[in-house]
Amino acid sequence: MGKTLNKIELLAPAGSLEKLKYAIEYGADAVYAGIPDISMRARINNFTEKALLEAAQFAHSRGKKIFVTVNIYAHGYHLPSIETHLKFLKKVNPDAVIVADPGVISLVKKYLPKTAIHLSTQANTTNWQAAKFWYDAGVSRIILAREVTIEGIEEIHRKVPKLELECFVHGSMCMSYSGRCILSKWMSGKSANEGDCTQPCRWSYQRKAQDTRNNNQTNSKFQFQNSEQDSKKYKTMEVEEMQSKKIIELEEDSHGTYFFNSKDLNLIAHLKELRAAGITAVKIEGRNKSVYYVASVTRAYRSMIDAIESKKSSQEIKEIQRLAEKELAKIANRGYTKGFLFGNEPEHEFKGKQASNEFQFVGEVIASRGKELTVKIHNALKKEEKIEIITKEKNIPVKILNICDKDKKEVASAHGGHNNLYYVKINKENIKPLSLLRKIMK
Repeated sequence: MGKTLNKIELLAPAGSLEKLKYAIEYGADAVYAGIPDISMRARINNFTEKALLEAAQFAHSRGKKIFVTVNIYAHGYHLPSIETHLKFLKKVNPDAVIVADPGVISLVKKYLPKTAIHLSTQANTTNWQAAKFWYDAGVSRIILAREVTIEGIEEIHRKVPKLELECFVHGSMCMSYSGRCILSKWMSGKSANEGDCTQPCRWSYQRKAQDTRNNNQTNSKFQFQNSEQDSKKYKTMEVEEMQSKKIIELEEDSHGTYFFNSKDLNLIAHLKELRAAGITAVKIEGRNKSVYYVASVTRAYRSMIDAIESKKSSQEIKEIQRLAEKELAKIANRGYTKGFLFGNEPEHEFKGKQASNEFQFVGEVIASRGKELTVKIHNALKKEEKIEIITKEKNIPVKILNICDKDKKEVASAHGGHNNLYYVKINKENIKPLSLLRKIMK
């Protein structure tokens, strides 16, 4: 008999209670969330302990799992608040706690002895000896470093077969070893390793004018060239690293230079290979992303996982993959890469441009009655624009009949940036809450 393959668990990000609900609605088996300051996501994170408790109740009531993140590199001054939080988590009853620090693992064992411990990707596990060390220390699952290849995954699973393995399959890639980066702390005073990354690797940079009288200036040369894409001019630069003599070629346009900017990870075409290699769970990055991102990416991966775990033909699976990839291309991204999975360095997007501009997320359906939708607006919406409704099952093209403000007065357009809701009448009925609106830009 052949080896029984793992059923893949789909793990989605929950940067807020609202995002958690979208993740579960659109197909996540489990979600990961945590409060600011001790969970690697201090920014754009409004989780409180009360909200975390509500989130766990919501997930468990729907038969889903919730993993709580306590995965910063803790300093001594963090420990009292971590201990207090772990005591609180007894009320939450999480399905696992995600941890990176050995000291915090000891505290989890003390205060939550029956709770599973998952080792964060921050711990940078890349080999089976390290995996066995953590397994022997009481870790039941390891979230592998993004730098592990498919052969590396196979070896870890073969050498430590009882250990659950999880890997990232979609989202932003760090320009440092799986998150161990000091660039944010150096440039903005906010530590990535304490949950407050400002992502300076994705800022634009411009050359500072050099004083030619300075003998210590960088060995570089600049020239103007005509762009093949348009008539605008851009600046090219060759920088020579003084010790290795390595030449780094950069381009700078009117937007600046993006020389750290990695493309986004996308492994939707390789889920079957990951399962065969021993992966238990696949993880979507993006607790700081929008509800639109969470819903759309989760839905795409759900469709692909269901397809490969069904008895569908290879041709049917191929068509589902094509549709899923098409949907992922509609989401704003920096271009996609397979990362390190097959042993290559991931591609970089030096120009910093978003790869998708054909669609724009517009708003969330809060409630509906007949053809009237109650909508929370995120980006401007006009009556004459082409709109799609995104549900967990499909995309629905609709026509806007009218837009009314909070006082039910008809308006020409709806705008976000405030807490007021709008009423949007469309030509379709039975649109459910937690559906999303996006407009077609082309």
